[in-house]
Amino acid sequence: MSNTRTRFAILVPVLLLSVSTGFTQDKLNKAIATQQQTDKAAVETQKEIGKLADDTQSMLSEYRTITRRTESLRVYNRHLEKTIASQEQEMASMQEQINNLETTNRDIVPLMFMMLDALEKFIAADIPFLQEERSMRLQGLKDMMNRADVTTSEKYRRIMEAFQIENEYGRTIEAYRASLQGQGGNRTVDFMRLGRVALYYQTLDRDEQGYWDNLDKQWVVLDDSYRRSIQEGLRIARKQAAPNLLRLPVRAPETAR
Repeated sequence: MSNTRTRFAILVPVLLLSVSTGFTQDKLNKAIATQQQTDKAAVETQKEIGKLADDTQSMLSEYRTITRRTESLRVYNRHLEKTIASQEQEMASMQEQINNLETTNRDIVPLMFMMLDALEKFIAADIPFLQEERSMRLQGLKDMMNRADVTTSEKYRRIMEAFQIENEYGRTIEAYRASLQGQGGNRTVDFMRLGRVALYYQTLDRDEQGYWDNLDKQWVVLDDSYRRSIQEGLRIARKQAAPNLLRLPVRAPETAR
């Protein structure tokens, strides 16, 4: 009986210990599970925080980019405003020039026609040198006046150029070969022009020579005494001989006769 009590007494503490141990393990398991959930939640939270940080950095970078672009656009817009204002001033100036040009055209176009008419009369009254060349130049200027693809300034420039060429003839000596129309038909002869003072010719066989009488508007045949002088004059004009005095006839102006 005594032994039975002793075993019972021992059994009770063991049972109590077993119950206590089981209770503690359950709480521990729950605590571990809770901690694991907490750690998992912390990891998820950290991931979310990291994602938010990345999104924030991306948005900040995008904001800075947009800010720079906005500032660039402000600068560019200010530049465009100044450019547009300058262009408007330029357009106003161009319009004024166009208006002035229309006025100038109304004044200068009739003047150019008068200049061509004067040039034609001048050539007709002049000694008959380089007739084909000068006639073609004059006709080209007349045709040019009706062309829309040639500006008024270019027309005026070319007319002035023709006057300069004509003016230059009066200061030069020239020798050239061309056709001479006479009673016996057309002959090829050598011409010698002394400015606008005199125009001489000599046949290629040097058998005949003469000069243009601008008062009577006809060619005058010269005797053989002028053959060598005209030959020498042709050589001087062609720069084949040095300048020298020549004995040649020159018709005096009618007012001096």
